[in-house]
Amino acid sequence: MHDQENMGGQNQGQIKNPSVGVPKVKGPELNDRDLLNDVLATQKYLTDNFNVFAREASHDQLHQVTMGILNETHQTAREAYNLMFKKGWYTLTSASRQAVDQAHQQFSNYQTQFPQGARQLQ
Repeated sequence: MHDQENMGGQNQGQIKNPSVGVPKVKGPELNDRDLLNDVLATQKYLTDNFNVFAREASHDQLHQVTMGILNETHQTAREAYNLMFKKGWYTLTSASRQAVDQAHQQFSNYQTQFPQGARQLQ
């Protein structure tokens, strides 16, 4: 997990709330931001691994239970992210309309590589 705090203030294209609740100069002790950052990193790790587990579970009931746990870990990760963003501890970088359009075009073109029948999954 990368440290997402922008120490130099708002930069062009960055989306961030003002940072609250943590000192500018940090000591060795863990603060709320450190703990929440660890929660988010752990949830990302768990969702990655539960996704593999759910996909590979051969027993139907085990698959269903794992899917429930996977959903819960995704929800917890989302809640941690939302709280970090709200407190200004997570920065996003906005994309230009041109970059979004280029990505859309790139991935739209991938559809032409699929066999015609693959577009309509049954």
